[in-house]
Amino acid sequence: MEQETLIQKWLLEDLSVEESKAFDALEDAPFYKGIIDDAAQFKASNFSKIDDFETFKARLITTDPKVRKLQGIKPMLRIASVAVILFGLSYFFLFSNPTEVQTLAAQKTTIELADASQVVLNALSEISYDENKWDTQREIKLEGEAFFDVAKGAKFDVVTSEGTVSVLGTEFNVKQRGSFFEVACFEGTVRVVTDEHTQILQAGDNFRLFDGEMATGKNSYEEPQWTKNKSYFKRVPVSEVFAELERQYQVSIIFENIDTNQLFTGIFLHDDLNTALMSVSEPLDLHYQILKPNTVRFTGRE
Repeated sequence: MEQETLIQKWLLEDLSVEESKAFDALEDAPFYKGIIDDAAQFKASNFSKIDDFETFKARLITTDPKVRKLQGIKPMLRIASVAVILFGLSYFFLFSNPTEVQTLAAQKTTIELADASQVVLNALSEISYDENKWDTQREIKLEGEAFFDVAKGAKFDVVTSEGTVSVLGTEFNVKQRGSFFEVACFEGTVRVVTDEHTQILQAGDNFRLFDGEMATGKNSYEEPQWTKNKSYFKRVPVSEVFAELERQYQVSIIFENIDTNQLFTGIFLHDDLNTALMSVSEPLDLHYQILKPNTVRFTGRE
């Protein structure tokens, strides 16, 4: 068998037992195996050191003339082998980067995943996931708030800084804003795991973790209201209500003489700022004023 064909089959891992022996007998076999060994070691670094790639590349293209004599077709074969492996590594780096989706203030978006699962992303939120590994690892990292409609299949994980939500196929909402972490299950079953708690939620259940305090309860609606352009709160600190107003209306809120830890239950719409401010201020007996530019001031009534 010609040496070129033997090397090509070796690169494709398609050698028979006899052909493997013939390849091992080649003068340059250790050279090619060294390339593969370096490539495997480099991939295992899991993107931790980009400098390793440059070192590896320099090592590939630098040879000691005292050790090797390149004659005839051998230089071309070595260059071809190096090119194949470098192409594979560059593909690994260029196309294995996670997909990231972000929303701005007052913006929502819907993402359809490869398995027909859907993610609706609320304002000022971000998700990231690896499309190339989706068939074997359905995992999404979330910062902010999102509603998930998960197609049946392998385990589906939503990873946040406060906890991980795992499901097989269901509908649920996850909100992680600072130390406020909330999961609401609307269909099926979900498992919530944090540093100190593990909770199984059935349809209609919710789980909340705020400043280390855990609470469970029942959903007031059959779907998250923010997907309907309404923000609903049930005994939520008013600081989080103010923050949601900022996200949905792209405004800055300042406040005076207000206990931001007091709890608020209510709803505001996303289509009219004045109406939304009134919906929050009246139940709490607050006064509000719209300032320029894009600033709202809340004050406690004397």
